[in-house]
Parts: sequence; C-alpha cells; structure tokens
Amino acid sequence: MSDSGNSLFYMGVRMPVSTALQSVSSPSFSEEVPALRHDWSRGDIAALFEKPFMDLLLEAQLNHRHYFPANEVQVSSLLSIKTGGCPEDCAYCPQSAHHNTGLPAAKLMQVQAVLEEAKQAKEAGASRFCMGGAWRSPKDRDMDMVVAMIEGVRALGMETCMTLGMLSPEQTIRLKEAGLDYYNHNVDTSPEYYEKIISTRTYEDRLNTLALVRQAGINVCSGGIVGMGESADDRIGMLQTLANLPEHPGSVPINMLVQVEGTPLDKTEPLDTFDFIRTIAVAKILMPASVIRLSAGRLEMTEETQALCFMAGASSIFAGPKLLTTENPDQLSDQKLFEKLGITPAQTCRRPEIIGEAVAS
Repeated sequence: MSDSGNSLFYMGVRMPVSTALQSVSSPSFSEEVPALRHDWSRGDIAALFEKPFMDLLLEAQLNHRHYFPANEVQVSSLLSIKTGGCPEDCAYCPQSAHHNTGLPAAKLMQVQAVLEEAKQAKEAGASRFCMGGAWRSPKDRDMDMVVAMIEGVRALGMETCMTLGMLSPEQTIRLKEAGLDYYNHNVDTSPEYYEKIISTRTYEDRLNTLALVRQAGINVCSGGIVGMGESADDRIGMLQTLANLPEHPGSVPINMLVQVEGTPLDKTEPLDTFDFIRTIAVAKILMPASVIRLSAGRLEMTEETQALCFMAGASSIFAGPKLLTTENPDQLSDQKLFEKLGITPAQTCRRPEIIGEAVAS
C-alpha cells in the first residue's frame, strides 16, 4: 500500500484518500472480490508474512469484509465429552496417556449431561456447541450416544461440531446423517515439524480424515497450534497445507500453545505476540471466505492483542471457563471486551451461501 499525492494505491486499485478511508467501514471498496486460491506457494505466503504489520492487517480486514459483516464475532462453546486416557502422544496435550499431567481419565459423558451443558452455553450467548472426545478414534459402540448428542444440540437451535479423532467411512456417514454441521480435525503444524510433535499417527492420517469428512458433505474445521517451538517456515507450511486443500476449511482455529506441566512442551519459549497476530492475518488472506477462530491461549492475551486479532480477521472465539481441560476467559470478560470494541455476537460462523460474492454492506 503506497501514498501518492491525494490518492492511495491498494491491492492494485488506486483511489482517492477519502474513498480509501470510507472503505475501512464498507466492504465494497472495490468490485474485485479476493479470489479463493488453492495454489499458494511457500514463497507467496512468506511474502505476506514479510509485509509491514499495518499493511498486512488492513489487507486482511478488507478481505474479511468482502465475505463477512464487519464487527461480528461468533461465540462458540467447547465441552470435553470424553476426557483423558488418550493413546496418542501429542506433545501439547494434557489428555495424553503418555504424559504425567495428573489428569484422570473419564468415560464418555451421558447424553443428558451434555445437553444440559449445551443449554447453559446457549443461555450464556453461545450459538455453536463443540464436543471433543479424547480418542484416537471413536469406537462403534459409542456412536449411538454421539449421534444423540448431535441431534439434541441441534434441537436446541445451535450449530454442532465434533472432534473425535480419526474416523472410519461408516462413522463419517453416521455423523452426516445425524446432521453434524462441522467436524474438527487440526493439522496442528507443518508436515516437516509434525513428527516432532506426534509419533502415534501420521500427517497423512490427518489429511485422510479431512478428506472423508469433506466427501461426506460435512463442513471441515481444521487449523493448528503455534508457539510449539516451530520455525516461521513451519507456520508457513501449516497455512499452506490448509489453504491448498481442495476446499478451504469452513472454520480455521488458530491456537496459541497453552503450556501444561507434565507435557513435553511445557516451558517452551513463548511465541512473539506480533508473530501470532501475523499468523491470524495471513490465514485470513489465504482463506478469506473461511472463519478464522481465535482459539486456545486467549487467557494469556491482553485485550489489545485480542483486538488486533479481530482486526486481522478473526471472527469467532471459544467462550466459557474451559477449553476441554485448560482455562479460558470467562464470558463476562468477553462481553466487556466486545462492548469496548463495538463487536456484536454473530449467530452463525458459516460462510456466505454464494462464495465469491461480497457480503452486502
């Protein structure tokens, strides 16, 4: 973005300063809607990370407004429906049976108990209810209860999301038939760094599960975790994987590592705040029609950091006291922050029905 006299040059369009300033509050500054690309190279993405910080945030915010209303953030709630004892060895996860975190294993929750939690979340302002099970993959005998949870939460008028690990084709179809809106399965990091984080399943396993979900017609929710000691190139590789999927994930959670005593990543050097915000902004530019979710790690973030993340295109958060097993900001704090920023809770985080057309101003 450059200034020449009384005009501004931005994304290939020269416009008067007055028009450019007006565009900040209107998504229709240009007829050209950001294209949905699936051919991003690492060089392309590296160039975005190298942009001046303010230019990067402006581009991300304007791209976001082509596809979504401004100043709206969806509030989601996340519940651990089956906690601990997971056979996977994910280095960041306190629920892994490989790590001594003091977290006891628990059985799958009863359906009615889950629905009571969903009702409370809705009353507190959540419009989406996400349920997570600490499994490598769910057992077929558990699917009846999982299906009943999905159907019950949908009956409350909430969007549903599940994260249960790897799925079989038959299990995927059952979730689709139950009406599941989203299935979460993060890629976590880059293909190159992945083996330093997890050894019990491969990167290809994760991509195969995403393919099954996509082929079944369930919306994909997939993102990753940063601050795990990865390099800048690893953050580039993670975003490249997501942006070059056959269809961009409808929802892309970007998590800051929450360090838990007893996990291998405890005491990892924290990621620089500006690098985290840049990751949010680049994700929005690469996948402008996707919901970028500001996920784990918000408890350690200042209000100013979160505000910059919203400016960078994040338009969904998890609210409530816990994210599965780790602490999260309370809903009153989020409400106060929304009021300060003029943000309204959105009722859905679904992408517009017609991809490629801007949201009306």
